[in-house]
Amino acid sequence: MATKTTDNTTTATSDKKVAIENATVKEGEMKNAPLHKFFVDALKDIYYAEHKLVDALQIMHDAATTEELKDAFEDHQLQTKKHISRLEKVFKLIDETPEQKKCDAMDGLIKEGEEIIKSTEAGSMTRDAALIIAAQKVEHYEIATYGGLTQLAITMGHDKAADLLEKTLQEEEDTDYNLTEIAETNINFDAQQED
Repeated sequence: MATKTTDNTTTATSDKKVAIENATVKEGEMKNAPLHKFFVDALKDIYYAEHKLVDALQIMHDAATTEELKDAFEDHQLQTKKHISRLEKVFKLIDETPEQKKCDAMDGLIKEGEEIIKSTEAGSMTRDAALIIAAQKVEHYEIATYGGLTQLAITMGHDKAADLLEKTLQEEEDTDYNLTEIAETNINFDAQQED
């Protein structure tokens, strides 16, 4: 979806117009538009969430039993750092400063993960099965967020930002799939055998 820019030099103020599909908005007004403000607010929210997740993934890695799950958490931690960098590029593309806004949803998901660690036996497959579920709850939150942000970016004509957000969305979906594979391959069955 192309963004078309036209200059209108009849006034002293910037009347540069941006055409997105059938709508035309003055460039200066776009930043004040409610949808743009919501989009930026949601970016700040997920930016905070990704920062918090880097630390949470280390805790989950340390609590995991199997090397396969430890490796998955380590890989996702590295990937999450790339997601943070990608979000910073998105902020730059839309001429906004990267800022974090407290994300109650991620804080709650992380707290739930910490409770799982406290309530399961160290070294058990039950703990690993529970950690996978906790991690997938986080993934589903991220998938919903990045999916929505991608579509908003497309709607507002932020095509490069949409491409970056879509790439992160795909990686979150891949991580969710990989966690399912790890659970279904052996961890869930081994957990079922525990006393």
